Amino acid sequence: MFKLVQKSVTGTIAKAMTLIVLLSVGTIGYAFTLLASSLNDAEAVNVAGSMRMQSYRLASDIQSHSHDFSSHIVQFERSIYSPSMKALQNWMVPEDIIQDYYKIIQRWHELKAVLESEQRTQYLMLVPSFVSQIDAFVFKLQGFSERKLIELAWVGAIGMGGILLLSIFVVVFVRREIVNPLRALVSASEQIQSHSFDIDLKVVSNNEIGILTNTFNKTARELGMLYHGLEKAVNEKTHKLQHANKSLEVLYKSSSELTASRITPDNFGAILDYIRSIEGIDAVQLEIFTEDEKPLILTNGTYCASDSASKSLTLDGQHLGTLYWNWRLPCPDQALIDNFVRILSRAIYYNQAQRQSEQLLLLEERATIARELHDSLAQSLSYLKIQVSLLKRLMNKLNDEKSILKVNGVIADLDEALSGAYTQLRELLTTFRLSIQEGNFGTALTGMVEQLKDQTDAQLRLNNELSSTELDAHEQVHLLQLIREAIMNAIKHANASLIEIDCIEENRWVVVRIKDNGIGMQDNSAKLNHYGLAIMHERASRLNAQLTINTGHELGCEIELKYPRIKDESFDNM
Repeated sequence: MFKLVQKSVTGTIAKAMTLIVLLSVGTIGYAFTLLASSLNDAEAVNVAGSMRMQSYRLASDIQSHSHDFSSHIVQFERSIYSPSMKALQNWMVPEDIIQDYYKIIQRWHELKAVLESEQRTQYLMLVPSFVSQIDAFVFKLQGFSERKLIELAWVGAIGMGGILLLSIFVVVFVRREIVNPLRALVSASEQIQSHSFDIDLKVVSNNEIGILTNTFNKTARELGMLYHGLEKAVNEKTHKLQHANKSLEVLYKSSSELTASRITPDNFGAILDYIRSIEGIDAVQLEIFTEDEKPLILTNGTYCASDSASKSLTLDGQHLGTLYWNWRLPCPDQALIDNFVRILSRAIYYNQAQRQSEQLLLLEERATIARELHDSLAQSLSYLKIQVSLLKRLMNKLNDEKSILKVNGVIADLDEALSGAYTQLRELLTTFRLSIQEGNFGTALTGMVEQLKDQTDAQLRLNNELSSTELDAHEQVHLLQLIREAIMNAIKHANASLIEIDCIEENRWVVVRIKDNGIGMQDNSAKLNHYGLAIMHERASRLNAQLTINTGHELGCEIELKYPRIKDESFDNM
């Protein structure tokens, strides 16, 4: 069936070309035949025309008694039997012309008999009718020749018209059945070359071009399926490689955060950024646990606690915190998250170790200062106090009462001053010996408050929400000393029954409040200095903090310390 269908286009074109050739050959052959016969007709017309002249010449010879009379008869005889005249006996010549030719020959023989007789002069009366007969014959030959030319023109026109129509048919057929489908195939091939396989060529007919078009459509679809399959496989491999490369990159960057000289919350925030960049994670939250403190919570993205996964952060059996994350499809790489959990665990552990090391160094330095003060100034003051006591005993033996009173006044002032200096020195030594165990601000603050509870009947209430992770060693020491100074002032001077200590964070600001319900303070500069507020103002300035004192007579006292948690913020931005 394929072979039969395949012959349709070639068979049609072959038939059309055969018809064109046949028309061309037929038209040209017929034209040559007519032209050849027309050449003989022209000669016959010329010969017939000369026969008229020869007939009149014979008549003239009779009248003039010409010596060429016999030769002219022979010449007329040659003309009437010339090859061109004999050719009129062909089948192509009309029958009436042949009959007229025979009648002229017959009439010539009758006239020839007259010309050869003694009564030649009778020819003169017979010649006009003979010439008329020849004229009619010549007119018929001319008409026959003209008809052949007209017929030649019609045959040529019909042949050329047929050839033209067949040629137009072949051109249109070839353009519709071959050229246009081939152009479509070329365009589709270029489309395939540009990796576009969405091809559906229109099948014009069920010939070999149609079969080729159907085959091309099927091939394009199969190539498209193969190409898209390969492209999908390549994309999957590429995605896996990119995912692996990105995972290695974020792990490297996260690990590099552990190389910082001091690990801060900013380092934890950077690691959370890297975790959130993992495919499949929308938000992440980190909780860092510290004993006796509110957990430090860092969040990246819009975290939803109701739909989350979590991992505990532990190192050497110590629970350090918890990592939470919101996930979506595709599921995040669990192995990558486990690596981040290990990195965060080490980061928290190193952060605590660094803070403990810094605070130990700082406390060791302050202990050294306290020890120097104890070995020098404290001993000197103790010696002076002993000397004053001896002086008092000696002066009591004086007899002059007035002198004794004066000496006793001086001695009393000296004793009071030395006692005050000694008391302040002991407090200063206590402050210098203030310790922060294991780098934990909350534990140190709780321990300090517990120690101060033994020195007063007032109730001490502590609320601490600050995290040691966000406080460096100097901040912790200054805060502890300032809080201790404020509590000691309240214990000594406020006569309060309740002292509240609040350490909180408000809108990224560290706020410390020490509030009592005692008798308050009046606006007396001597008392203010006595209460050690100048020292507290100095410590606040070192923290770049604002210290506010709200108090009044019998209204209690509130001391508030406030400074930005982020170092580049200031009170001008409040």
